[in-house]
Amino acid sequence: MQNREKFSSVNLSKKMVENLQKLGYEYMTEIQAQSIGPILEKQDVLAKAKTGSGKTAAFGIGVLSHIDVKRFRVQSLILCPTRELAQQVAKELRNLAKFQHNIKILTLIGGESFGKQLGSLAHHAHIVVGTPGRVLKHLNKGSLSLDELNSFVLDEADRMLDMGFIEEIDGVVSYIPQKVQTLLFSATYDDEILEISKKYQVDPLSITTEEQEVKNEIEEVFVQTANKQNTLLKVLAHYKPKNAIVFVNTKIESDELAEFLQENHIDALSLHGDLEQYDRIDTLVQFSNHSCRVLIATDVASRGLDIKELAMVVNYDMANTKEIYTHRIGRTARAGMKGLAVSLCNDTAELFDEDSNELLEDQDFQSDENFTMYAKYKTLVIEGGKKDKLRAGDILGALTADKSISGSAIGKIDIYDRQAYVAIETNLIDKACKKLNNDKIKAKKFSVWILD
Repeated sequence: MQNREKFSSVNLSKKMVENLQKLGYEYMTEIQAQSIGPILEKQDVLAKAKTGSGKTAAFGIGVLSHIDVKRFRVQSLILCPTRELAQQVAKELRNLAKFQHNIKILTLIGGESFGKQLGSLAHHAHIVVGTPGRVLKHLNKGSLSLDELNSFVLDEADRMLDMGFIEEIDGVVSYIPQKVQTLLFSATYDDEILEISKKYQVDPLSITTEEQEVKNEIEEVFVQTANKQNTLLKVLAHYKPKNAIVFVNTKIESDELAEFLQENHIDALSLHGDLEQYDRIDTLVQFSNHSCRVLIATDVASRGLDIKELAMVVNYDMANTKEIYTHRIGRTARAGMKGLAVSLCNDTAELFDEDSNELLEDQDFQSDENFTMYAKYKTLVIEGGKKDKLRAGDILGALTADKSISGSAIGKIDIYDRQAYVAIETNLIDKACKKLNNDKIKAKKFSVWILD
């Protein structure tokens, strides 16, 4: 049941509550009810909150309540993964700030005139909302000072990590005074998020709303079939997963099945032990950045895989042991999410717990000749990386500089020593490739190509 606490029940000023009522804020969302109080008490908070949960108002109300309007210095810094989100956050904060005159909120984002931002900073601001690369550039230039900062917010931290901003974030944090309240909001709680929380926060209050506290739950489906290839097509068309790993037992079968799926309009790649390291990286990058929907893998090749939000696991070939089976299907239910595991088998002798599992048949699933599984993104490869001091912010800035490509069209950015991989929405991939081949990144030309 949703929490129905009113904003008036929290220790907010009368003017703040009145302004919230004018804006239509009467009852708090769950994330607001759990986090506003601790934020007002200046406690570090690690919150699992998705877009649409009311998280911006949650940290915004707390941050604004601590602003000393008479002190024209930057007192709060909010980092966002894209300039679109930064602008959206700044807009909402300005509405929330109407309870108090003269609170100045400034956005520092890529794609805008650096000189114009210098002028705005010269007149000072109370709150800065920005993207990691542009904020770090101002800090390095000395045009932005965080000496009097009292709160630091990382909004959509998981998205920033996906886009490769960890170095920029570390750079920004190096300018922040030690005793600063740090608020970290993320849609997921994985090891990377917990690691940066440990690095940046002091004894944070961990908040997960009830609707996200779902016990890991895997639906197990077993299908008896004499034609695994066609049954696999039916299963994918029936469940329509966002992505899937299909386990096979041999390298040859991995390649053949990937080719079969590609011929049937499904973006699939093969992963096995015979791949060269660069091919393995190419394949894993494409699957993790959503440039490929289905990964066909052997157990040996799949060791060490860390794929977030995997919708489905398919045992095309049944595992040889119960332990391997459990390990395979456990990949689909991470971070409290529900999972689906479908196993194709020739007969009941292949099942580990045959008495407890319902065995469906191929004819229980309908064929759909029009079904396709095309990826949202394609991947650009830039022949430059960490050794060239290339950062995610540099790539994002080069792609979005003339605003012909929006930051929201850019997915995960992976940077290795000599190469960088950028997920771009499929309809913009040619435009992005041409743009980076014609333009410079950090005043340097790099070879850029599309990974197929």
